Amino acid sequence: MDGLTACMALLRLEGVGPARYWQLIEHFGNPLAALRQPPSALLNKLPARAQSQWREFSRLEAQCTLAAWVQEERARCVDSGVQLLWHSDPDYPALLAETSRPPPLLYIRGAHKTLNLPQIAIVGARRATTVGLENACAFAAELARAGFAITSGLALGVDAAAHRGALQGGGTTLAVLGSGVDCIYPRHNRALAEDILTNGGTLISELPLGSQAEAKNFPRRNRIISGLSMGVLLTEATLRSGSLITARLALEQNREVFAIPGSIHNPMARGCHQLIKTGATLVETSADIATQLGGLLAEPAAAEAAPKTLPDRRQQALVNALTGGPRSIEQLALDTGESPGDLMGLLLQMELEGLLEPLPGGYQLTVRGATYYYLGVSTPTAE
Repeated sequence: MDGLTACMALLRLEGVGPARYWQLIEHFGNPLAALRQPPSALLNKLPARAQSQWREFSRLEAQCTLAAWVQEERARCVDSGVQLLWHSDPDYPALLAETSRPPPLLYIRGAHKTLNLPQIAIVGARRATTVGLENACAFAAELARAGFAITSGLALGVDAAAHRGALQGGGTTLAVLGSGVDCIYPRHNRALAEDILTNGGTLISELPLGSQAEAKNFPRRNRIISGLSMGVLLTEATLRSGSLITARLALEQNREVFAIPGSIHNPMARGCHQLIKTGATLVETSADIATQLGGLLAEPAAAEAAPKTLPDRRQQALVNALTGGPRSIEQLALDTGESPGDLMGLLLQMELEGLLEPLPGGYQLTVRGATYYYLGVSTPTAE
């Protein structure tokens, strides 16, 4: 039984959610070991059905009902064009993996490489004002043109406006669902979901295929939205808005949080004002966000002048090494196998091309560099 199968089987057990899953992994090291050696203290706390499933697995393992469900689910994913990423997969999004007890399993429709793009989440009220919707759309379009992918929850209101703005800006957008990726909610946004996929975007969920939207799913969805992103922008929200949950999760995950202020007489601005009082950055333009997160708003002429090919394989290896975050020169030398002299030459060339930038003690990819790598603008040239 491979790791993905064991992960899915463990999560399928009634009463084993992400928090309990990670308790087991921290104790046993991997999901298969946890399935084979359940601690009696935990087993006794689980529902009777889960205890029965676990005992059947201990007798039959790959021939048990639990394993059969996993194989059927994996087959359904293949038939539906859905990719599965578990937490040990090398393609699992790096920023999300850094959060406390991230989703053990992700269901992906669309381009999975977008999950590692530099992302900004845009969230807000479902019943936003016209100004709130216009701000969400405009900020998303401008940030998309600056090289950021736009992440939101496909809900009515601000979420939908943010996704549409990203598409209008010619960028990439990711929608995190509180349902299965095959059960688009709300139905009103089904056409929008198809537009996202058609334009190279992605639908994401941690819920099995066929899962319907339920209120309990949305806080879980929100932690994925913030966990995938470098920062979260709240455009408009009341003090009781669910969007504030996403913003607070972002603060807990050490993400940047931004808020657009509004009139003191507008109840839809009070959520933003509350966030600003507690430490969120007040923003008036998308440039405020792009500058703080290290991106530069791209002028159309600059975008047209951008290089259309990635560097050669040696430079691609350097980009690869930097995708997980800043690295020192010593670490980059170990990762790429380059000598210090050759490495400095590569770093200088890529810096001049705007693909990376120096930091105290090391280097990091620019938004432009990460975007070119993950979107696959072109195939790297052969040496």
